[in-house]
This record gives sequence, C-alpha cells and structure tokens, in this order.
Amino acid sequence: MPGNSFGTFFRITTWGESHGKGVGVVIDGCPPNILLDEETIQVMLDRRRPGRCVASTPRREPDRAVIMSGVFEKKTTGAPIMIMVSNEDADPAAYAPYADLYRPGHGDFTWRAKYGIRDWRGGGRASARETVARVAAGAVAQRLLEQEKIEVLAYTIQLGNIRADQRDLSEVRQNSFLCPDPVAAKRMRSLVERTKKEGDSLGGVVETLIKNAPVGLGDPVFDKLDADLAKAMMSIGAVKGVEIGAGFSAAAMPGSEHNDPITPQGFSTNNAGGILGGISNGEDILLRVAVKPIPSIEKAQRTIDISGNPQSISATGRHDVSAIPRINVVCEAMTCLTLADHLLRQRAIS
Repeated sequence: MPGNSFGTFFRITTWGESHGKGVGVVIDGCPPNILLDEETIQVMLDRRRPGRCVASTPRREPDRAVIMSGVFEKKTTGAPIMIMVSNEDADPAAYAPYADLYRPGHGDFTWRAKYGIRDWRGGGRASARETVARVAAGAVAQRLLEQEKIEVLAYTIQLGNIRADQRDLSEVRQNSFLCPDPVAAKRMRSLVERTKKEGDSLGGVVETLIKNAPVGLGDPVFDKLDADLAKAMMSIGAVKGVEIGAGFSAAAMPGSEHNDPITPQGFSTNNAGGILGGISNGEDILLRVAVKPIPSIEKAQRTIDISGNPQSISATGRHDVSAIPRINVVCEAMTCLTLADHLLRQRAIS
C-alpha cells in the first residue's frame, strides 16, 4: 500500500494502526547535530493526547514517545530517526459489533472496495490515531525551523456555528479550545456539551499562522509552497477544505483590491497569505482548514453491511465530539514538515 510517506528532502513514513500494538514514524533526511530528545517530542504529543478537552475522547493514552534510532547524546546524527508510541488503552472488542457494517462518514466502504480487506478495529490505518506519528515527526521538524526562528501556531476560529470575532493570540493557550477569542471559547464549550448530550458531533475551522518564513521557500509549477501546504492539510483525515490568504473571499474581490501593493518597506497588505507564484515572499503565511464533524455519532444512521443489506448503526463508545482542538497540533505538525522540507530544498540550491 503506497501513500504512507510525505516529503522529499525531509521525508517521513508513518506506520501502525489504531488498535494495533503501536504507531510510529521513520524520518529520513533530518540534518545532523540538531538538539533532540524524547522530552522535546513529548511536549508536542501531549497537546494531541486525548482527554484534555470536553470535546475529546475518553480514551486514555499516555502517548510516550520512544526514540529508537538516529539520535546520540541528544543530537541527531543524520541517520534515519525512528520514533515509536505504544497503544496502551486499545479496545478493539468495542468495534466487533461493527465489523460487518460500513460506518457512514468513514472510509470503511472505500477501503474494502479497494483492498478487499478492512481492519475494523477503530478504522485501523485510516484512524486519526495515525496522526500521533505525524505530530512526533512534526516536533523534529519544528527543531529545524527553530534554527531559522520560524514560528508556527494553529488556533480555532470556528466550532460549529460559533466564530471567533477577535484574534488575540495570547488567549490561544488560555482555553481548552485554543481559541483566540475568550468569549467565543466559552460559547464553544456550551455548544460541545449540548451536542454531546444529543449524541451528535461538530466541525469547525482551524487557522494556522507562520511567522518569520524567509523569502524563497517553494518551487514554481507543481511544487509550489501553497500547493504542498494544501496537500499536507488535505492529507489529514478530517480536513475537507483549505484556504490560503484571502482564500475563497478572493473570488469576490477586484484585482485592485486583492493585489498586495509593494512599498520600499514591504507589502502593505497580505491577501496573498505570504506566498506569491508558489514562493514565500517574507510576509506571514496564513492558511485555514475546514474540519468536518466526527463521523462516529450516537444518533442512529442508515447504512449497509458488507453483503449490501440495509442496516442501522449507532456508534456508542469512546469518540470525540469534534476533531478540534486535538487536530490543531496536527495542522502545526504538517505545516512544520512542509516548511522543513522546503527549507532543505532551498539550502540545496543556495
């Protein structure tokens, strides 16, 4: 099965299933002599770990990262880095009643149609549990970006029908929804509690801000920085749309309004979102992703079994009400991986 690797110069391959023995990642192409230890990776993994928000699953996973190779005396050696995280609270038996049913909104139907076999234990490889490996790799990429003072921050600007009206980034780490609007964050909590009682789920929008990206990252035509960022975001299971800069609102703007005037001091606006012609222009890079509602819900839904017979399904068990805010750090990780890859590509031609 191809499609388990991402990146060119900074390349990762993830492995593992939701209710298997563990998940992990192999990172190839990381430069040597970068300070790295398990505690550094753990900081990022802890932000994804379940049970930290009212919207998240009650599954209890410590998600302890173990570096298996590629690091010596807390420095990368240039060899492939392997990081492993054990599954310690797996409960595959909880999914046995759905072994022969296709869950609406999941990849069950398409996976079986393609491969003729499906790991029904929580979705197996298609589970969001796979993103543990991405976040671990993202922590390594982040160390590389820190050398260039590049910063990446993802925050919630919408949950369900509640939108953040302000962008006070100092508030992002002050509430469990990672929202830059404290008033909206309180309303989000109430909405999640109500939705949870109803046995339903929520989607939302996550915005990612990249500061201090140098000019020149990205290649024209097929390897544009914005194209690779879009692929990185769309590779996250719950993401159904990506905007960069003005995004879809650009469709309603005349060129005279959308174009970013250039002055001796720099760009006076940033509708391009920090990327022009597929190459970073030195301004803040801004992207947003639309996150779909969690498909596993307690409300009864129509479906079919593997023989094509009509059935009804109600997903009881340990499920998130929303992928937000746990998905936020996954967005950061995929952003860091993309930037690290393009940073190394740029170094190769400089």
